[in-house]
Amino acid sequence: MTDSATTMTPDAEQAQGRGAIGWIFAVAIFTSASLVFVVQPMVTKLILPMLGGSPAVWNTSMVFFQTALLAGYGYAHGLQRVRSLRAQVMCHLALLLLAALFLPLRVSGLLGDPDPSAPAVWLLATLGLSVGAPFAILSATAPLLQAWYARVRAGQADGANPYVLYAASNLGSFLALLAYPVLIEPLASLSGQRWGWSAGYGLFIALIGLLTLGIWRSHSQAVVDVVEPLPRSAPIAWKEKAILVLLAAAPSSLMLGVTTHLSTDVASAPFLWVIPLALYLLTFVIAFQSKPLIPLNITLMLQAAAGALCLVMAPFRTGDWGQMFIINLLAFFITTLMCHQLLVARRPAPDRLTEFYLLMSLGGVVGGAFTALLAPVIFTGVWEYPLVMVLVALFRPTARGDIGKWAVLLFVGALLLAISPPVISAVFQADWDLAWAFSRTFNMRMEQLTVLILGLVAILAFALRDRPRFFTVILGVIALSGHEIAKGYDAALSERSFFGVLRVSTSNDPRLGGPVHVLTHGTTLHGAQPRAAEFACRPTLYYAPTTPIGETALALRERRRPLNIGVVGLGSGAMAAYKRAEDQLTFFEIDPAVDRIARDPRWFTFISNCAEGPVRTVLGDARLTMARETPGSYDMLLIDAFSSDAVPTHLLTQEALAGYLRLLKPDGVVVLHLSNRNLDITAPAQSAARALGAPFLHKIYGEDPEAPDMAEASTEAMVLSPTRKGLDELRDKPLWDPPAPDAGVRPWTDDYVNLAGAVWRHMRE
Repeated sequence: MTDSATTMTPDAEQAQGRGAIGWIFAVAIFTSASLVFVVQPMVTKLILPMLGGSPAVWNTSMVFFQTALLAGYGYAHGLQRVRSLRAQVMCHLALLLLAALFLPLRVSGLLGDPDPSAPAVWLLATLGLSVGAPFAILSATAPLLQAWYARVRAGQADGANPYVLYAASNLGSFLALLAYPVLIEPLASLSGQRWGWSAGYGLFIALIGLLTLGIWRSHSQAVVDVVEPLPRSAPIAWKEKAILVLLAAAPSSLMLGVTTHLSTDVASAPFLWVIPLALYLLTFVIAFQSKPLIPLNITLMLQAAAGALCLVMAPFRTGDWGQMFIINLLAFFITTLMCHQLLVARRPAPDRLTEFYLLMSLGGVVGGAFTALLAPVIFTGVWEYPLVMVLVALFRPTARGDIGKWAVLLFVGALLLAISPPVISAVFQADWDLAWAFSRTFNMRMEQLTVLILGLVAILAFALRDRPRFFTVILGVIALSGHEIAKGYDAALSERSFFGVLRVSTSNDPRLGGPVHVLTHGTTLHGAQPRAAEFACRPTLYYAPTTPIGETALALRERRRPLNIGVVGLGSGAMAAYKRAEDQLTFFEIDPAVDRIARDPRWFTFISNCAEGPVRTVLGDARLTMARETPGSYDMLLIDAFSSDAVPTHLLTQEALAGYLRLLKPDGVVVLHLSNRNLDITAPAQSAARALGAPFLHKIYGEDPEAPDMAEASTEAMVLSPTRKGLDELRDKPLWDPPAPDAGVRPWTDDYVNLAGAVWRHMRE
């Protein structure tokens, strides 16, 4: 065989290089997307300790990341004005290397501690200083590489549709997001994650370098130096731009809105934020496929049914929470997929690719900012979620032809039926005998009747799904009608802040003298107080004298000296009922709204009427504010911030426990309230105490089934002290257990927390 038969010509080598270069593009885009979506939970976790672990930290952080994404897409769009591909590549490589100066990632301390009255501003600014540069440059990769691909593959079949590479980008994002709570967080410390991410960033720079060599080897120098612009299509009209922005804004708003709605009005759960974001990314993967897994016509039909059903059920906080989760997440997924498929259907020609992504990113910022920043200010409840779910129906395609008489009659009939529940409710309120007779005859409450009627309306609305204006109006009336009925069962007070939705409702218990005010934060009970004078100053729920917390407070009184008590987590202020005139009591609370409600006699009087003498409140994250307290000054510290499912894990680390012990007198005690619905946080707490060499006791108390509903609650607590003497008063009391054998659970530290392990242990038990 001759040399000419085995040696490839330069043209053949270039053709082979062009064939392989598509894979390098896909791998580079996949890698950049993975890094972008690993860094989001990682950096948010780094910053959580300064803001108390609130779910709102995630929503606000998402707004920052969406804004940084917009900046990255803007840069990618602007770079397309440079005709030389070589210049574009060198510019991007230079900025990637410059952004590497911010590695390894860390939280900037330039702005000091956050202000509890305006935490969102501090959070956005701190994220910008900490990770803004590398995130923005990295996020520019998806549109930038797609634009390069469209140019170097111009004239080829795959070059005409570079948008399919966006599916690879979102697949990388999807897998990275799921990997973080399941693999990365349990197996790596935060410092390890930071260095690992930095190594991944370096690998990505190497991939861009490899891609550069591939382009230069597979194309002539003239092509590399000056890329001929793609054939210019017509400019995108301003109306079309607005539609593209709104189509992107609605899913972004719904993603944050459904997360807030589920954690506030249904049932909070660990890693809840992962599910909506993962579904959000999955819709991009499907929508940008060349042959979508779910065709648009099927999506439109499913969205009409799921959206209507979701709005029927959304106002009511009763029922099976698992069923509500499925309904809301299904409606969110299908609605988001509809918007993204409509967005893809309107995508412009490849020469407008970066402009398209810029508009899409702008929509993400608009939707996220509305839900995370504006809605908490203008709404007292999570109204933004049903509002956007209603308005998104206007995006639905309109059926051809004139509106027939049957459609008008159906529309009018649906409206009349939809407004009937408030009318019926008003009649029942005016005639209680009629309401009682109806309830006895049909075995149905007004809430159940409302769901039945609105379900029928939803069926009529489904028949009008191809008439978007009719469909939207009916959905809006469904939402308003349901809310009108639900508010009759709603709280006497509802107040929303950055840290969540607080509600004060009234229950009735004759054994506690009648009305009882109940404070909830989302779906978590945070305190209760009977209004009758003879019961008003009796601590209730977890703080009752029979619980480990109340028992410890009473045991310390046996020391016959004034006590200095600190409590992390104010709630309704029930611990104030234990304060004597000679004692000092300080609450460490992150949410100013909680302090206002607890001190308002209209709602709770533990602080204003029951405590003897003044009670101090220190606002801010407890780790930060307690660090400024005098060492060796406290007799008792109650750390009561773990009953919610948004656990501020930084308050349970080995370093945190060491800080609490530092503030105690030699015989002082730290009480950790460990009751939790979904997490085993006892094992890491005990491991941390062992690592510190601090003696401790543990108790699980089961509430008396014969006691009034709000009188007490089942409570798990752990008490530790710098010395064995600090536990003397409790050691001989019933059910206080000495340390159990070491279970081999790694203690949580400021550098390592394993929430997935805590969930698994709880499920196993």
